[in-house]
Amino acid sequence: MNSKMFCCTVFGSLIATASLAMTDADNACIDHLREVGGPDGKSGTIESSMGSEAGTLVMLRDAGNTLWRCIAYKDGTIGEMSVVDAADDGQGAMSGSDGATTQQRVKFAAGSTGAELTGTLQPGASSQYVIGAKNEQFLYVRVAPRNGTLDYAIRNPDGSDLLGLMASEKEYRGQLWQTGDHVVEVINRGSSSVDYNVIFGIE
Repeated sequence: MNSKMFCCTVFGSLIATASLAMTDADNACIDHLREVGGPDGKSGTIESSMGSEAGTLVMLRDAGNTLWRCIAYKDGTIGEMSVVDAADDGQGAMSGSDGATTQQRVKFAAGSTGAELTGTLQPGASSQYVIGAKNEQFLYVRVAPRNGTLDYAIRNPDGSDLLGLMASEKEYRGQLWQTGDHVVEVINRGSSSVDYNVIFGIE
């Protein structure tokens, strides 16, 4: 997989052999990581960059080998910057408390093909829901905020996007093409906490 590297000595430069050009979202995430990531955040590699109409999900690995998740919007603002996999290197990249991410596995009752869960997300936080499903099954997802607005995204077992960042007003129904744990991530990019229901179905 091609990767894009950034360095503290040349602002926003592309040093790797990758032919992919830096996007505005890439640069916004790099700048933000340099602000919050401590010494290790001054340089590193962009592992992936997936865009949609709502925003761009950028995964960055800093010089200390800590993996960061960043969501950037078209106006250059950052909706989320959080540590996905922290490296214990003694230098300590700084984890952003505003972007806390929780994860839980979705369990269906015996004989049921659906489940409904409730949650509350603080500003900048997200919740990941892990669903075990098989190739060619159909997945249904509906995110229903009780106040405010939310976005969500769906990732395949291999980490690729099944659905890019989507506003909660739109539900998802589609056929799966991989077998394993699919991740539905619900994201609050607003400035206040949001209570919500999320509904899952597998057929």
